[in-house]
Amino acid sequence: MRFSIASKFVAGFAGLLLLAACESTPEATGETASTGEASTQTAATTTVEPGTEPDFVQNVGDRVFFDFDKYDLKPEAQAQLDQQAAWLKTYPQHTFVIEGHADERGTREYNLALGERRANSVKNYLVALGVDPNRIQVISYGKERPEVLGSNEAAWAQNRRAVTNLN
Repeated sequence: MRFSIASKFVAGFAGLLLLAACESTPEATGETASTGEASTQTAATTTVEPGTEPDFVQNVGDRVFFDFDKYDLKPEAQAQLDQQAAWLKTYPQHTFVIEGHADERGTREYNLALGERRANSVKNYLVALGVDPNRIQVISYGKERPEVLGSNEAAWAQNRRAVTNLN
C-alpha cells in the first residue's frame, strides 16, 4: 500500500495534534523553575481591590432570589443581604441601585409592580440593618431584562431576583 505525500502530511499533523492535546502544564508551586525563588503571582488566583464593584460581586454577591409571585425575603436572601449590609457599611462612599426583576409570566404592568415590591423589600431590609437610605435607589425592570432566556422553571427562578448595583 502506497501513501501519497499529502496523506503522510495529514497523518503527521494529526499525530502532532494528539501529542499537543496530551501535553499538561505544570501546577503552580509558588517557585520559579530557573532560580527557585518564590513567585509573587500564581495563575489560579485573581485578586480584586477591596471596596470596588468587582469585590462586592465576587466576595459578597449582588443578588437575591424570590419565589413565584412573592416579594418576601427567604432566609437565604436575608443571609445574603446581611453580607451586603456589612460590606456597604464598610464602604459608605458607594451609592447603589436595587433592581427588581420578575419572570416572564404575567402582564408587563403586574411584573413592573412586583419588581418594585421586590426591590423595596431589599431596600427596607438593608435600611433595617443600618444602611443609609439616602444611598439607595430602587428601580423595577419587571420582565424586561431576563437573566436567563427560557420558558421553564429553571429560567424563571433565575429571573425572579433583585440585584444590587453599585454606582
